[in-house]
Amino acid sequence: MPTTAPTPTLIRLHQQSRVLEVGFEDGSSFQLPCEYLRVNSPSAEVQGHGPDQRVTVPGKRQVNIRAIQPVGHYAVLLVFDDGHQTGIYSWETLYELGRGQETRWAEYLAELEAKGLSRDPPTP
Repeated sequence: MPTTAPTPTLIRLHQQSRVLEVGFEDGSSFQLPCEYLRVNSPSAEVQGHGPDQRVTVPGKRQVNIRAIQPVGHYAVLLVFDDGHQTGIYSWETLYELGRGQETRWAEYLAELEAKGLSRDPPTP
């Protein structure tokens, strides 16, 4: 499966700060918060099966990554501590999430606000 994104040279999870650091062979480096990765999961659970089926995922401010599993030579499966483990993050997906982080994050926060949702999990 060819990809247009550079190959990662570094994938390091900083569990305490809940950030996945990803460096690429072109010199790009991104600090991707676990919450950002979780709410932008490429899984069908989040993305649906078409653009009109995308789900806004609230309540993930404290989510962390529990495991990173390689998928061939083209991706990783991120296992989140909330049980989500169906998103396969290709190198291209990680690169695009890094490049578009500022815009995507602003759009996510606007979606939450428009739908009356919160980044915080519901309190019992």
